[in-house]
Amino acid sequence: MGTDQQTLKDGEFVNSLPSVKNGEFVHLFTASLKGISQVILIENAISGLLILIAITIESYYLGIITLLSAIIGTLVAKAGGADGQSINQGLLGYNSVLTGMALVLFLSGPYRWIIALAGAAIAAVFTATMNHMMKRTEIPTLTFPYIILTWFILLSTYKLNGIRLSSDLVPQDLTHWKLNIGGEINLLNGILDGIGQVFFLDNLIPGILIFIAVFFAGIKLGTYSVVGSVLALFVAYFLGGEHTLIGLGLYGYNAILTIIAVSSVFKGEPNRFALLSGILAACLTVPITAGLSTFLLPYGLPALTMPFVLCTWLVLSARKIMPNL
Repeated sequence: MGTDQQTLKDGEFVNSLPSVKNGEFVHLFTASLKGISQVILIENAISGLLILIAITIESYYLGIITLLSAIIGTLVAKAGGADGQSINQGLLGYNSVLTGMALVLFLSGPYRWIIALAGAAIAAVFTATMNHMMKRTEIPTLTFPYIILTWFILLSTYKLNGIRLSSDLVPQDLTHWKLNIGGEINLLNGILDGIGQVFFLDNLIPGILIFIAVFFAGIKLGTYSVVGSVLALFVAYFLGGEHTLIGLGLYGYNAILTIIAVSSVFKGEPNRFALLSGILAACLTVPITAGLSTFLLPYGLPALTMPFVLCTWLVLSARKIMPNL
């Protein structure tokens, strides 16, 4: 009798092992999806899944790299013994997502995916480093690790033959640069592509899905993302930006991230001027994007999300002295 009871308990214990493993996998997958959603400053696994679907619709290959980058970033954070809450919130995964995506898009060769996934792993460590360095300032790290890491890897292609740059990134001589503002702008495409360009996407359906993902996380966040995209489009047009770039949403994605960060995510204490400062910061991303893109032309580098980082840091740092901002 006693032996039978023990056998039953042992069987129950053995049968429970797969459920524990499955639970760990679900936990890892959920944290990874949140890492994807954290790219647009959202902690929501469903939003992350919608974004992943949008990316996969654009490219199955890019969708796989995105998911693997998110998982790698999460695993590196776990292996490194990072704070469990930060891992669960996806705060150590979003830079890995962007780094993996950027490197697989901006590098060439059959093995660029290896470099992209290695970059995703390094991005998680770099994010932890920056979080520690920025802790005393109370200013968020944002996407700075992804930007710097991606720029340096792309620049290394000029000295390392084993890493090859994509033919889409061509250094240009500023003395021969000509501004082309011809052509018409499709307003709807420009607005939708603005949110899509956060993830390097420029098609209608993925843009709609990503907007849905943001609205799912919160109506206010969704509204801010639309406002940011519209603002960038009209400011860029008013300032005489290239119509092609405006229509592709290349002036919009930094504005979207900035208005969400300044007006909602990092607004701090109740501040009735938070939306206004977010709008101004979003508008500022347009000339900064233009200036930074010009500065990077001789190196053939994309501006990425550096305008978002600079404008957000500008406002959040100013708030330390002028809290009404």
